[in-house]
Amino acid sequence: MTDPLMTGLRFLLFADLMLVMGLAAFPLYALRAGEREDTELVAGLTAPQPWLCGLGLLVSLGGMLVLTANMMGIAVTDVGPDMLATMAFESDAGKAWIVRTLALVAAAIAATQLGRSPAAAMRVLALTGAVALASLAWSGHAAASEGLAGAVHRIADALHLIAAGIWIGAIGAFLVLLRPAAGDAGQARLNLAARSLDRFARVGTLCVLTVTATGLVNLQMIVGIGRAGRLLDSAYGQLLVAKLLFFAAMLGFAALNRWRLVPAPALVGGGASTRAIRTSLALEASAAALILALVAALGLLEP
Repeated sequence: MTDPLMTGLRFLLFADLMLVMGLAAFPLYALRAGEREDTELVAGLTAPQPWLCGLGLLVSLGGMLVLTANMMGIAVTDVGPDMLATMAFESDAGKAWIVRTLALVAAAIAATQLGRSPAAAMRVLALTGAVALASLAWSGHAAASEGLAGAVHRIADALHLIAAGIWIGAIGAFLVLLRPAAGDAGQARLNLAARSLDRFARVGTLCVLTVTATGLVNLQMIVGIGRAGRLLDSAYGQLLVAKLLFFAAMLGFAALNRWRLVPAPALVGGGASTRAIRTSLALEASAAALILALVAALGLLEP
């Protein structure tokens, strides 16, 4: 059985860090140079960043406190500063937490500059968010691997998380751009969303390929591809199969968005196609949230 509190904290941390990085990265590849500097245009994408950075710091600290309590066999309320310091400086998970904390502090500082230099601040947020997200590779199954195999596993896991974060951040960005609005401003956002969805096609394809390739590496490292046929024999395998099914659903929604909904001229004026793609993106986001919940639980289960 997994610890519900730790599972919940892991889910929040995965989702939060992916949005910090993904929302910051989105304008860098989906918008034109001049658009990235338009504070009004990118306001919907930048406004959540200070809150996301603050939440990330709090949830990361909470996770470290729970991990320390579990390792020492005590209640969370009994964890003292000396215990936390010992865990932070003498374990790989603790050192990863220190890196993650420093990255999130740098991200929070960058978030305060979004109103002055949005493009530069988003570059820093994307980089520090990626570092914070990659640090989670030292807190799951990859952390148990040693030597060269361990290094390969952690690199694959970090790339897996970053690619997933870019994808999930893009979904969030599109939902922001496609939110209902009246007048010329609403239509301008629709036009920008349609063009950005088209630009995301190549980035999204790279994300899918990276997630798939690194997922296969992780499967080999944790379970062994030769044993994949026996996945349903354990709780870990059953949750992993569920994760793969939701991943297939995300691929289906992404394909629908790219090939059927985005090219539709009815996006102009916010017609039925706009509502359809908004619904498709919401379903894709729901599948992503379920995947993150499963990942949060899987990291605490024995394969």
